[in-house]
Amino acid sequence: MIFITGGAAQGKRSFAENVLGVRAFTDGSSCTPEDVLIAECVTGYHELIARLMNEGIDPMSFTERFCRENRSAAVMMNEVGSGIVPIDRGEREWRENVGRCGCIIAERSETVIRMVCGVADVIKGERQW
Repeated sequence: MIFITGGAAQGKRSFAENVLGVRAFTDGSSCTPEDVLIAECVTGYHELIARLMNEGIDPMSFTERFCRENRSAAVMMNEVGSGIVPIDRGEREWRENVGRCGCIIAERSETVIRMVCGVADVIKGERQW
């Protein structure tokens, strides 16, 4: 598993496409949870977490399952924990769940990459490209 994280619009998808050679993207904002389990690359995993929460599915349990069942996937997730803590309880819970799920994915990934301004910083694993 390869985990690509970073802020919004930092070049995660472009990196996956142009450097890693990913051709099939599954959008976390609109796919089914079952789609994620067989995806080559999941974009917007942070958005999937919000959808899982809205459907009453525990995002940490689902993420554990995803990591077990789709070990070859690339996963992209925005960093959402910086900045002002939201007043809305639901928004805070979502941000916390994104952080926790990110930790699960990072722990189980062979490679973790943080994208900043289009530059890939390998923070876990070996550079494979």
